[in-house]
Amino acid sequence: MTSKPALPSAHHAVQFYGDDEALCKIVAGFLSEGLVAGQPAIIIATATHAGAIIGQLSARLVNVEKAGSSGHLVVLDVADVLKDLMVGDLPDQGAFDEIVGGTVDEVLERHPSSMLRAYGEIVDVLWKRGQPDAAIRLELMWNQLIATRRLALLCGYAMDNFGKQGKRFDEICRLHTRAVGAQGNVVRLEDRHAAAAGG
Repeated sequence: MTSKPALPSAHHAVQFYGDDEALCKIVAGFLSEGLVAGQPAIIIATATHAGAIIGQLSARLVNVEKAGSSGHLVVLDVADVLKDLMVGDLPDQGAFDEIVGGTVDEVLERHPSSMLRAYGEIVDVLWKRGQPDAAIRLELMWNQLIATRRLALLCGYAMDNFGKQGKRFDEICRLHTRAVGAQGNVVRLEDRHAAAAGG
C-alpha cells in the first residue's frame, strides 16, 4: 500500500514522477489526508490527471461530489489557467494573483481555520512546452503566495523534463522545501539546502 505524504504545515513540495498512475496516487493520498481531516483542496491539473486524481480520491472513500459542492474541493484546468496567466512567454504576476491567489483566498475565506492543500502542474506543462524559465518564474510566485497563506502545495514534474539538465533539476529542488518520493516518502529539502549553505 502506498503511504500518504505527511505534510501538515505550510510548505512547497515537489513530486518528480515517471509514471502518471503513480503520480495520481501520491497526489490523491496527499489531498485525501487533508479532505478527511476537513481541510479544503485545490487541484490545478490537466483534464487527464485531474480525472485520475478524482478517481483515486473516490477510491479512498472521499465523497468528491459533496466536497465539490461544499467548496472543499476546487478543480481548475491547466489549459484554462495558462490561457489567462501568460503574457508573452512568461506568467504575469497580476494574473497569477487574480487567478491563483484569488482562488486560494476564496477557499481559505470559506475555511478560516484550515490549512489548504493544493496540487499544481502548471509548471510541468510549461516545462514540457520548452519554457523552463516561465516555470521557474511561476515557482517563485508560488513561494511568495505560500509565505503569506495557510497553504501546503505539491507540484508535479515529469522526470523526462530534465534529461541531462542536472543544473536545472537542482534549481527546481532549491525552489521547494520538500520532495515526495515514488512511495510517498518525504525528504526535507530545506535541511539539505541549509547543509549545503553551511559548507
